[in-house]
Amino acid sequence: MQRSTREHIEGVKQFLRQMGSVQPMSVEEARSQQAAALASLPRLTETIVHPVHAAGMRAEWVSTPNVSANEPGVVLYMHGGAFMTGTCDTHRDLAARIAQASGKRVLVFEYRLAPEHLFPAANEDCIAAYRWLLQEGVQPENIVFGGESVGGYLALATLLSLRDAGEPLPAAAFLLSPHTDFIHYDSETYESNVEADPLGSRDTSRQCAKLYTGQEVSVDPLLYPVGAELKGLPPLLVHAGGDEVLLGECQRLVQRAQAAGVDAEIEVWEHMWCAFQLMAGIMPEGVESIEQIGQFVQHHLCIGGESST
Repeated sequence: MQRSTREHIEGVKQFLRQMGSVQPMSVEEARSQQAAALASLPRLTETIVHPVHAAGMRAEWVSTPNVSANEPGVVLYMHGGAFMTGTCDTHRDLAARIAQASGKRVLVFEYRLAPEHLFPAANEDCIAAYRWLLQEGVQPENIVFGGESVGGYLALATLLSLRDAGEPLPAAAFLLSPHTDFIHYDSETYESNVEADPLGSRDTSRQCAKLYTGQEVSVDPLLYPVGAELKGLPPLLVHAGGDEVLLGECQRLVQRAQAAGVDAEIEVWEHMWCAFQLMAGIMPEGVESIEQIGQFVQHHLCIGGESST
């Protein structure tokens, strides 16, 4: 598949740096800024949306014409946005692309955002959304979790919470540039990739945690899933950018999961940054990444004992 030229990559990075240099004056301005930036990107045509309320939250079933209405397999998607931004609207196109690639419906929902709602509000809402799916009659083996950035963190933390509570786990999970450490921030790529990453830094990760917890320093182990006992988790697929500061902790997550006997793998995308899949409309790497995610979802959603592919 065609890849972006270095000139195109550097142009997009420069745009992202300029966007990041404009500091919003309020939470609402930050939310509007993100929504406007994502709305400016090319979107899939023929996206099919069915609004619902999931566990009291605004939510959407997103699909495309190639997705069968009778398909039992689904993706439960947990959006990113530094715990502060993100809606069904901002992530509808990404959800549609995942639906198109996987042939499965994708449920996107609006968990409570910070700073109005502090830790563990978003974590609780993600668990509630999963339980809502089960109450709707979707079987655990017919569900795959997904999420990008803090949404990847939330997907991983939800898996750990469900496992520790003895509840049934989904079939698998894909994590796109997941945050896995809101306590130590000691990954070496916070140093080695700081100049190449147009979006992230150790300071932005700390600010993200402070926004969600309301504290300068956090100690709750749920905020440090990379340090948790990972045994018993379902298969994990991690996609990360080669230029992002979170790369090291993504690699550490996969290494520790494999050591715990989990079927885990990581794909590193050269010259990419955190959650580049959101820019699939202009980045062919995003398209290719989403195609791989679709294959992963198809492989792990086994209906009636047979692969749904």
